[in-house]
Amino acid sequence: MFGFTQGCLPMHRWDELNAFFQKSGAQIVFGLNALNGRVPMPDGSMGGPWDYTNAASFIHYTVSKGYDIYGWELGNELSGSGVGTRVGADQYAADVINLNQVVDKAYQGSKPLVIAPGGFFDAGWFTELVAKTKPNQMDVITHHIYNLGPGVDTHLVEKILNPSYLDNMVSTFSNLQGILKSAGTSTTAWVGEAGGAYNSGHHLVTDAFVFSFWYLDQLGMSAKYDTKSYCRQTLVGGNYGLLNTTTFEPNPDYYSALLWHRLMGTKVLSTTFNGTNKIRAYTHCAKDSQGITLLLINLSGNNTNHIYVTSEGAQEVTHPHVAKEHTRSIPKLGETAGLARQEYHLTAKDGNLQS
Repeated sequence: MFGFTQGCLPMHRWDELNAFFQKSGAQIVFGLNALNGRVPMPDGSMGGPWDYTNAASFIHYTVSKGYDIYGWELGNELSGSGVGTRVGADQYAADVINLNQVVDKAYQGSKPLVIAPGGFFDAGWFTELVAKTKPNQMDVITHHIYNLGPGVDTHLVEKILNPSYLDNMVSTFSNLQGILKSAGTSTTAWVGEAGGAYNSGHHLVTDAFVFSFWYLDQLGMSAKYDTKSYCRQTLVGGNYGLLNTTTFEPNPDYYSALLWHRLMGTKVLSTTFNGTNKIRAYTHCAKDSQGITLLLINLSGNNTNHIYVTSEGAQEVTHPHVAKEHTRSIPKLGETAGLARQEYHLTAKDGNLQS
């Protein structure tokens, strides 16, 4: 499929990769071929159970070498209507359960995460997968995001700066959160791959300053709806890498990712912005200090906005079953608040959004 049908990962190459992983300190999630053993069906889908013998052998080899794997993910873009082909949710759930059993058998004590399906969100398909793998057969459910369309689209910048277009992703995050809550499962949600624009993005857009408007908004929005991890496509490669593919110098999104990682804690605070829809606002408890971190994204290149921050109407939880209303105002940004405050401003070089 896609020219990789005869692809092979030799164990000596896997050994070399793990030596690199150990030096880099990276957490590794490995994607397993979920098409092995299946047969093409007349409707374009792939039928039959997953043949996991090769995957099981590979996992056991990995354990025997003492390689540290954070998670094993089953398949790539086979959910819903799929990309190229698809697998039904009922069969996929059975395959995830088999993977979980393989991992249980291979590992003693703590074990890597069992992750699936690494595909595009389809509410019905994802609902069935969750229902048939609960309560604890699947640790993480992953979905991919390329909501900007193909990289060759000449209107990518307009889409990125359009708040209504960005809001189209709310339903995906919200629906997946609802599915997990309703199922009463321990499964958590990740964005397993997100490059914004598929087919390697677009040079001077997805590797330029303007793409941070999309990227930071995605990080804020996904966290708001209880997404636990967000995997960016890519660190290096294509036109959407965090690093330049030739010089390995950081692209603008690298700095956006770095600031998010250093400043935004894991506790998300409910945030609303009253005024223009060109301002996007996300707030978390600060990561390594007391206080909060407020992310403001200004999608308008023509307006300067004076922002007032208030906690009016917020609820302070004092007991698991009691909430107390309180009002507390904070001086507008730019005034002396009597509290230590750090501000980071991301600006385009020479005012060029495509720099």
